[in-house]
Amino acid sequence: MLEKIPHGLGHALRGVRAGFDKIASEDPAFADIPDTIALSSVAFEDGGAIPARHTADGEGLSPPLAWRVSPPGAGAVALLVEDPDAPTPEPLVHLLAWDLPPDLAGLPEGQFRGPGHDGLDENLGRNSFLRAGWLPPDPPTGHGPHLYVFQLFALDRPLAFDHHPSRGAFLDAIKGRVLARGMLVGTYERP
Repeated sequence: MLEKIPHGLGHALRGVRAGFDKIASEDPAFADIPDTIALSSVAFEDGGAIPARHTADGEGLSPPLAWRVSPPGAGAVALLVEDPDAPTPEPLVHLLAWDLPPDLAGLPEGQFRGPGHDGLDENLGRNSFLRAGWLPPDPPTGHGPHLYVFQLFALDRPLAFDHHPSRGAFLDAIKGRVLARGMLVGTYERP
């Protein structure tokens, strides 16, 4: 959808970005939470380019992820993917998965439902397009490189929502319940 923004407008908005300081992991509520979960992907290195296959310019499949074991006492794991470089007041939410099993050590490619393909749609929150599922990276042409921050939170117990929660509802629910966290950053830019 953002690819439809004209190149000139994307270029003019280059300096307009939500900001890395607004991602969930940077919230002061999580400042004392240890960053001890090693999150990785075989599709891209930390700080590296996300292959087009996982973006709106490709098949739009959610990338494969892996992490080391959650801390003892974890009751669930949650994954939040945000774009702090979006030309919006808050980071764009690309995925919110809120009740993954604590003994899970990774996710296969295409695990989550996305545009044009099936996948898991249970225990998902709303992305910034108000849908439960993977929102593939889709930065405006001419806007420059965007960061996509994959944030994993180990929680003391499972969450309970009777709907697809928003980012705000999710963050309110995990405050005081995060045992450990991890982060993986990928980049993507339209030529």
